[in-house]
Amino acid sequence: MAGRIPQTFIDDLLARVDIVDVIDSRVKLKKTGRNYSACCPFHKEKTPSFSVSPDKQFYYCFGCGASGNAIGFVMDFDHLDFPAAVDNLAGTQGMEVPREQSSQHSRRPDYSELYELMIRASEYYQEQLKTAPDAPRVINYLKQRGLDGQTCKQFGIGFAPPGWDNLQNLLATSDEKEQQLINTGMLVENEESKNRYDRFRDRVMFPIRDSRGRIIAFGGRVLGDAKPKYLNSPESPIFHKGRELYGLYEAKKSNRSLERILVVEGYMDVVALSQLGINNAVATLGTATTLEHMQRLFKTVPEVVFCFDGDDAGRRAAWRALESTLPNMQDGRQARFLFLPQGEDPDSMVRQEGSEQFLQRIQDQALSLDTFLFRELEDGLDLQTMDGRARLTKLAEPYLGKLPDGIFRQLLLQKLSGLTGLETSRLEAHMSSEPEAKPATDHTTQDKHHSQFESYNHAGHSYTEHYTEHYPDMHVSGYPDHYPDSHHDNYTTDSFSYSQSMKQGAYNPHKSKGFFDKRAKNFNPVLEKTQIKVGRSLYAIRHLLCNPQLAADVKCVDTLAEDNDADTELLVELLKTLKQQPKLATSALIAQWYGTEKGKRLQQVATLELGHEPDDGEFWEAIKRISDKVADLKHQQASNKISSTLANRKPNQLDERQRSEIEEWLKNHKARLGISTTGASQDKTKVSKK
Repeated sequence: MAGRIPQTFIDDLLARVDIVDVIDSRVKLKKTGRNYSACCPFHKEKTPSFSVSPDKQFYYCFGCGASGNAIGFVMDFDHLDFPAAVDNLAGTQGMEVPREQSSQHSRRPDYSELYELMIRASEYYQEQLKTAPDAPRVINYLKQRGLDGQTCKQFGIGFAPPGWDNLQNLLATSDEKEQQLINTGMLVENEESKNRYDRFRDRVMFPIRDSRGRIIAFGGRVLGDAKPKYLNSPESPIFHKGRELYGLYEAKKSNRSLERILVVEGYMDVVALSQLGINNAVATLGTATTLEHMQRLFKTVPEVVFCFDGDDAGRRAAWRALESTLPNMQDGRQARFLFLPQGEDPDSMVRQEGSEQFLQRIQDQALSLDTFLFRELEDGLDLQTMDGRARLTKLAEPYLGKLPDGIFRQLLLQKLSGLTGLETSRLEAHMSSEPEAKPATDHTTQDKHHSQFESYNHAGHSYTEHYTEHYPDMHVSGYPDHYPDSHHDNYTTDSFSYSQSMKQGAYNPHKSKGFFDKRAKNFNPVLEKTQIKVGRSLYAIRHLLCNPQLAADVKCVDTLAEDNDADTELLVELLKTLKQQPKLATSALIAQWYGTEKGKRLQQVATLELGHEPDDGEFWEAIKRISDKVADLKHQQASNKISSTLANRKPNQLDERQRSEIEEWLKNHKARLGISTTGASQDKTKVSKK
């Protein structure tokens, strides 16, 4: 492990370097009196406000307040940490950076020979892209992906030709070199036969660089249909995939002042975006976004936008990224999430609509962190009920608990307060009194779960529990509880609080794999288990299927038919059918809609487990609430019509029909308020006289 850089060396380095030379090599300076000036490289401006003092060896911007010495400038401009900036400046002076020795730590191992091997491997791959017999095939593939020679050169893209020992024969010139190639993962040793061979064969090669530009690993993509499609170098003494980001070095190199970084899923996305002028994209290397990734990103820029495919894996990756982002959300930082249309990725999307339109898509459609967080936590909860709001509070606690103290955390607490009706002081007091429990993200915890959503645990409860606990009755065997996206327009739900089923406590988090399981690899939107949000109409249908004889006593079928809801329409059709055929069995009833979307919906609802015996009172409560909803809507429509009438006419201009409508509305309105209507005739006189 490296020791500290002695302060005496830092003082000596600053005495040797000239800050004017350091800055002028990066930003063109102009002599202005005793100092030098330029437009500030750290913010946009037209009039120079950036001043460099050779006497004080100090720079200061009067516009944005940026200031510091030569080391500070290199850190900010080159996006380097302190040791790397010192190394950079020391290299310009021919100085070797010493490290203080510690009795507890030894000097950092010397990996210079490993870095040298990686450089030679990269040079070999780039040469093969030009000279290998298969080079025309590879170049044609890259052209089909829209990449030109300049972009390939910028990212050092090459080609590992077919064959088992091409790189081995070139670089393994001794037993020591061969072992180093194994240590870096460039060669693979068979455990049984001990044979050694090239890891990368017949693949397009992407060198992976660290923050200092050193090649530390490679990623390879097949040209055909072989598996795996993408292959990364394994962990090595110089490569730790949980820390590194593909394209970060290139992004810093291409942008004088980075303000935003776009995180995508693959290195082909990074290269494709750069080809079309979007030079601020990076990608993780076969892992979920980690805390270390986010620390590195936020040290570089104040805003991170995650851009994921609109498929199942993309949405899971987005949630993992959110979990790693929360602890790093200090005030002034921003994280957003963009989901592309199903089947699209950044590579295909930017080619379809161009870079300007793609950037506009980010601007218009990327969700803020708080929007994405609460949208996922709220999904399936009925916030019109107290238990729904309490459940949201419980779910949000461990996520808000990961946030550092500051204004952003207070704003999220305010948002939760607005959703739940609880004062922020109450929320903070409750959270501080709860034992610390955070969403599990470590691999040990993840391995205990067998769903596609194993890493989304919070406060001891997974998203599986979030849905099965809040909707205990909604478990389905073999049928979906929730229509796929293509059916949302036809089947909307109106949340209904069914207290009896809640009181039964029929919660079983193991009966369903929860919300994100529908994004599994082999998801079938018709047969896969997901979670249904039960509204009043569905709840009435479920009870009606259990007790078909209830239909005979429903007198308000025509009123129910006025509810503009697809599930209520299905309920009305069931009621009419059962009134005509009161002895019809449930199975025969469902069979009448077999093969249709309504038939699937009925099968789905029929398999719901209520967790308790059907209660006729709950059925009638649901019917009443649907009727009340229709009555409320009609009353509101009448109110709007009367308001419009009175806004356009004086009272003495009303005709008899309009007076009658107003009198009827007044009568109904008083009845709704519980006011006696015995004076209705007096009202009629008043209306006619006005």
